[in-house]
Amino acid sequence: MKEMSDDTRRTFLKSTVGTAAGLFLLPKLPLQASTTTELTPGNIWIKKPLASRIKFAVIGMNHGHIYGQVEALLQGGGELVSYYAKEKELADAFGKRYPKAKLAREENEILEDPSIQLVTSAGIPNERGPLGIRVMKAGKDYMSDKPAITSLKQLAEIKKVQKETKRIFSIMYGERLGNRATVKAGELVKAGAIGKVIQTIGMGPHRMSLSSRPEWFFDKAKFGGILCDIASHQFDQFLYFTNSTSAKILASQAGNTHHPQYPKFEDFGDAMVQGNGGSGYIRVDWFTPDGLKSWGDGRLTVLGTDGYLEIRKNVDIAGRDGGNHLFLVDNKETRYIDSSDTELSYGRQLVDDVLNRTETAMTHAHCFLATELALIAQKNASTMPQKG
Repeated sequence: MKEMSDDTRRTFLKSTVGTAAGLFLLPKLPLQASTTTELTPGNIWIKKPLASRIKFAVIGMNHGHIYGQVEALLQGGGELVSYYAKEKELADAFGKRYPKAKLAREENEILEDPSIQLVTSAGIPNERGPLGIRVMKAGKDYMSDKPAITSLKQLAEIKKVQKETKRIFSIMYGERLGNRATVKAGELVKAGAIGKVIQTIGMGPHRMSLSSRPEWFFDKAKFGGILCDIASHQFDQFLYFTNSTSAKILASQAGNTHHPQYPKFEDFGDAMVQGNGGSGYIRVDWFTPDGLKSWGDGRLTVLGTDGYLEIRKNVDIAGRDGGNHLFLVDNKETRYIDSSDTELSYGRQLVDDVLNRTETAMTHAHCFLATELALIAQKNASTMPQKG
């Protein structure tokens, strides 16, 4: 595999460092930008990649998450056949990484190719939903980076088109689907390890890395707002761990508390949510200090009637190296759970769904409800004051 130049590496880091799946970008990122050496392309999903079962393409690669999406599909049995990006530098770098794939001259070349069954994208956030509509209308399935939808109007149209076309619209929530400790925690909860889940607390702190960010990163109209963007992960996890099928936002707030030079940006947000399976609290921010050896000390606590689980996704600040740290406390003991052999099955399951017309990777009900909660929390959030 050819190495990327420093300039190319920096280009992708402009949209990658400091986000949940940025670690999927390259295997030789600096320590501050990665979470664990385990999660690199080639070994992040399943131990024995499956042979090609479907053909897929990429449209839009403004965020480095696209590499994790591609790797998930490749190892799950997908064959990358073509790609397209409006930005030549992004397309060139992607082509160097995947030289067997064909560079399309325009988006429609992919949409009109009958051999392509699925399209995946990590374009600019507010462009992902409309692309998904075009993909589904073209008779193909779609998998997007988060946030895949940045307005309730977009959500309504996407739900309408998905229902009409019966195509798959899936969102890759990397903090759950791409983190072994979180996947393992889900297995433990379903097995009854902590009894009935009462509440989740999800924390999503991130590092700003100002000099590496593209223009759209600071424009709320393009990234959707901090609760729509980062907190989409936490809403996904809340629904999953509480097994809630309906929920409502009790309170939310968001604001630009410390970056007046970027008036269209938000750097902090939190929300309280109540579902028919439990309650949740969410806090997300862009205040990870440079002294931490990770882009953010992401945590998830799952409280049950007979114990609790804590996941330290990226770093154990006073203990073990790397990420994927899972702790279980019950009525007998406190244990550290090794999740290193846990399979990340999202890519394989999504390919299965494309072939079998099923919903094993993620149901549309879950996908759209997690998105709706994030959008409502964002829309109704009270504005926080600046701190100088």
